[in-house]
Amino acid sequence: MGMSGIEDYRKASLATVRSAMEERELAGFIITDLSTIRWLTGFSGSSARVLVTPTVCRLFTDFRYAEQARGEVAVAETVVVSESVASELASGRHPLRGLEPVALQSDSIGWLEATRFIDTLSGCCRLQPVAGFFNDFRMVKNPFELSLMQDAADISGKVLDAVVPMLSERVSECDIATEISCLHRKHGGEKDSFDPIVAGGVRSAMPHAHPTGERFREGMLVVIDMGCMAGGYASDQTRTIGLGRVPDEARRVYEIVREAQELGIRSARCGMKARELDAVVRSFIAGHGYGEAFGHGLGHGIGLEVHEEPRISLKGEAVLREGMVFTIEPGIYLEGRFGVRIEDTVVMEADGARPLQRFTKELIEL
Repeated sequence: MGMSGIEDYRKASLATVRSAMEERELAGFIITDLSTIRWLTGFSGSSARVLVTPTVCRLFTDFRYAEQARGEVAVAETVVVSESVASELASGRHPLRGLEPVALQSDSIGWLEATRFIDTLSGCCRLQPVAGFFNDFRMVKNPFELSLMQDAADISGKVLDAVVPMLSERVSECDIATEISCLHRKHGGEKDSFDPIVAGGVRSAMPHAHPTGERFREGMLVVIDMGCMAGGYASDQTRTIGLGRVPDEARRVYEIVREAQELGIRSARCGMKARELDAVVRSFIAGHGYGEAFGHGLGHGIGLEVHEEPRISLKGEAVLREGMVFTIEPGIYLEGRFGVRIEDTVVMEADGARPLQRFTKELIEL
């Protein structure tokens, strides 16, 4: 996709934001979340704030990112600041005086910076804290975003293809986690989207286990949860692998989780609430006697962040819509024994959910 097409999507996003601001009677918006700033402007640096009003869109950054911003940002005017963004906004060089209210994105800003904005701008505009404003916009991905998410999923798929054959009694969890991180970059990823989870044996029953120097042993299950960033967008996938033939109960539990995960994909429909999808899969696992062993939500939204809206959980009120991207990752965890989790990232389409991953979900026993 050419840069002109990408900028068209960003201009459309800016128009959507301005329309929502008008509906909420917001005269301006100070955006503080870096992921939202990247979504709106394309800027990928670590220091930025954005001001949006009906007439201007300005990105504020410092000297370190001046050249980068000029190369990445077309939808906003770049302003390089030498002091604080709050002081720059209060300078009179920006159309804030007399505006009320001006929203301050409050779900991604520290107390000290928020206080600085409030104190510094008190003489020229009235600030109003606003949280969750961008969630609905970012939940639905456009074709440009979906292409980047497929790229990220494909990179992680190649890495999983490479590391699964490496599992043996000669290597440790840390060995495999290190290979994952290295291979993500080698295959074109920017970085891991989160620290890889590699957990074998009894540690596979810990949903967020940190890799250790523990070596794998014959007959154990190994949970590998991994993802990377490509073009700023995340992938996330989990597979559970057997090292040699695993015990019969572990095989039964694996099949329950596999069937539950595929049921989740088949059951996802536009118009249903996220909690309804969670309930379908949770009921299936409970019906097999393992309800208490599935203690987390069925999935989560994913995009510029590896965890974002919608939340696919018992309390998830979001309505599934075409273009939403989220994970489906049921698991059964038997403390002190073993655990199984299988996860795909899926995109909601008009006729159902389509997984971005292609790696087999049949039990592999190396």
